[in-house]
Amino acid sequence: GFGIRLDDGPGFPGAKITPHYDSLLVKITAKARNRKDAAAKLIRALREFRVRGVQTNKSFLLNVLQNREFLEGEVTTGFIAANPNLMEPLKEKDRAQKLLAYIGEVVVNGTPKSLGATGDPPSSVDPIVPEIPPNHKQKKDSLKKIFDRDGPEAFAKAVRQNEGLLITDTTWRDAHQSLLATRLRTIDMLNIAEPTSTALRNAYSLECWGGATFDVSMRFLNECPWDRLASFREAVPDIPFQMLLRGANAVGYTSYADNVVFEFCRLAKEAGMDVFRVFDSLNYVENMRLGIDAVGEAGGIVEAAVCYTGDVSDPKRGLYDLEYYLEFVRQLEAQGIHALAIKDMAGLLKPNAAGMLVGAIREEFPNLPIHVHTHDTAGTGVASMLAAAQAGADAVDAATDAMSGTTAQPSLGALVASTQGTELDTGLDLHEVSKLNEYWEECRGLYAPFESGQKSGSADVYIHEMPGGQYTNLLYQSSQLGLTGQWSQVKTAYAAANRLLGDIIKVTPSSKVTGDLAQFLVANKLTEHEVIEKAEELSFPNSVIEYFQGYLGIPPFGFPEPLRSRVLKGRKIEGSGGLSCFDGRPGAQLPPFDFESTEANLKEKWGSGKLSKYDVMSYAMYPAVFDEFMERQEEYGKLSYLDTRTFLTGMKVGQELTVELEKGKHLVLKLISVGEPTPDGIVNIQFELNGQPRSAHVKDKRAAVKETARLKALKGVTGSIGAAMPGVVLETKVKKGDKVKKGDPLVLMSAMKMETVLTSPCDGVVKQVVVTAGDQLDGGDLCVEIDETL
Repeated sequence: GFGIRLDDGPGFPGAKITPHYDSLLVKITAKARNRKDAAAKLIRALREFRVRGVQTNKSFLLNVLQNREFLEGEVTTGFIAANPNLMEPLKEKDRAQKLLAYIGEVVVNGTPKSLGATGDPPSSVDPIVPEIPPNHKQKKDSLKKIFDRDGPEAFAKAVRQNEGLLITDTTWRDAHQSLLATRLRTIDMLNIAEPTSTALRNAYSLECWGGATFDVSMRFLNECPWDRLASFREAVPDIPFQMLLRGANAVGYTSYADNVVFEFCRLAKEAGMDVFRVFDSLNYVENMRLGIDAVGEAGGIVEAAVCYTGDVSDPKRGLYDLEYYLEFVRQLEAQGIHALAIKDMAGLLKPNAAGMLVGAIREEFPNLPIHVHTHDTAGTGVASMLAAAQAGADAVDAATDAMSGTTAQPSLGALVASTQGTELDTGLDLHEVSKLNEYWEECRGLYAPFESGQKSGSADVYIHEMPGGQYTNLLYQSSQLGLTGQWSQVKTAYAAANRLLGDIIKVTPSSKVTGDLAQFLVANKLTEHEVIEKAEELSFPNSVIEYFQGYLGIPPFGFPEPLRSRVLKGRKIEGSGGLSCFDGRPGAQLPPFDFESTEANLKEKWGSGKLSKYDVMSYAMYPAVFDEFMERQEEYGKLSYLDTRTFLTGMKVGQELTVELEKGKHLVLKLISVGEPTPDGIVNIQFELNGQPRSAHVKDKRAAVKETARLKALKGVTGSIGAAMPGVVLETKVKKGDKVKKGDPLVLMSAMKMETVLTSPCDGVVKQVVVTAGDQLDGGDLCVEIDETL
């Protein structure tokens, strides 16, 4: 630019730079009216320089140019000695090179297996973002404005006074969780954010966070969930945001110390969340109370949920009758909630039952806003939501048409059109929501690799009662666990697992327990009777053991016996002082989480400049997942800039791509060539980055793979212990020569979020351990051999 002069040295790609005299790359001279302006020009010029492959004095020069003494001209020969901080290295983001490293990794080794992209390749069609002109003639304040100005009580009052039916759009969370294994990326939601902000201006809320999206964003998508929420809030300022909070489990799969849940809710509200749908996976009121109190203290809108199972219209269905639900609502209402949600996570709420349940609640609680959520698994979703609205519901959940139906929510367009011009009119414009849907029709094609293959609804949900949000995930997990072709058996086993667990409410994390047990039954070819009879010797998934230990709370009608006693025989809760199970709310017996020391440890591990209070909370929720996320960030940087097709499949030779790192900062990438692997398996990949040559070196992992046959555990030999299911070895608990007793842990394994501990079936001495951490096993592979004690 003006006032900058460059004098070339040997600073060109491929140049050999020696450490000896005059190792000059390039000389930069700045000219301005005064010293400070000249320094500012030099700083900008230096920051725009990208030098890779050799060490430079760039950090030193930038530190000098920003030093007060230097800028004031008060420099002496002792200047450097007096300012040792001048030697501190510059921490550059190096975003471009990390991005190239990731693209190179995908080009060479394919889509990361952990993503589970097993379907068709992404569509070649780029979604077109529609133009929806802003409506400047809004007659009334939005619900978001009312909440921000007057608080949650005013929000609840406005909802009850609203004429017509309010809609929550679940496209940004539960719809893709139910259809696409929660893989929807931030960039694709931000692309449609502005039109969404206009088209849904009269909505109750936009569900966009919480539930499984929190850990999946870190675990699989390499995205920070807090960054996602903040970017959403900036892009959509005037629609209430809604999240799913698992009561005492927050957004995790287990119980946390009380101070963790309170701090999580405070940070979520601070980052932009408004409506917190609080539920408990067992309808356990003590767990609900914690979540309700935490949201209330944070200043959020408490939408407490009653989770629905069974069939209130069928008097023969069992214990979950109309009176059960009314009594639970009474307990929730007594805690000062702002709204009530009926959470029908499996799509079991038939139209007649919806009218009965909502009508009974409305009659007893005339001032309480009622919000109904369902899944369209059987195809009755629209009818059930209309029946609920006619019975007195204020709001219902729906998803844009292209992301609705089957295991997702009912069609948004169908509800808007069905109520148009009636007393239930949604206040949404069918033409505008249809324009949003055109984008999602094309966008869904990008996620073809995650489609479950489900082509229609299925009324057998009334038999197996599997939640819609779990259906596609469990279908994929089953295929990864070697149960391909046995999906019908898994669904049948799901109903059997529910009976074994005591006919429970099934929603995360209790649905995970049910699903884990169902897969365990199929993989090991076990009947319900065999599970009960052999419970003391079976290596159950950890989630099942923890359920019986009370980690999730207490189910509505107690734990089933004798199965619980047999599963827990000889087991103790680690760090509990000898307890075999919790009595009451488990979080109440946990010590407070030490945020201060955790933050210090994390900063020491990852660097103080890379961590925020939100990161500490992510670690508190998912320690192992957060550490893996940070490792990938170190290697590849932030990947949410990349379009989804490139994220999944990389680039083709000759392809050119523009990536926006931030407003006004773009990278133009072009893949020039992909070399052949060297003898060490390294592939050299040549790119152009903003017209300049860049290269990335990637290890060809597929070339190094060698198939090795593993020994199988001997059937009928008690001391020959094999893997109960396919998975990865996380940890071995014993070594050769160790004495073990029946029930002692031997090997910890993991498969698709399901952890299993292999335990010793007998007393004896470990003869050999044939697995190590990181080994990938199939079901039945030999893990440990034990010489039995006679």
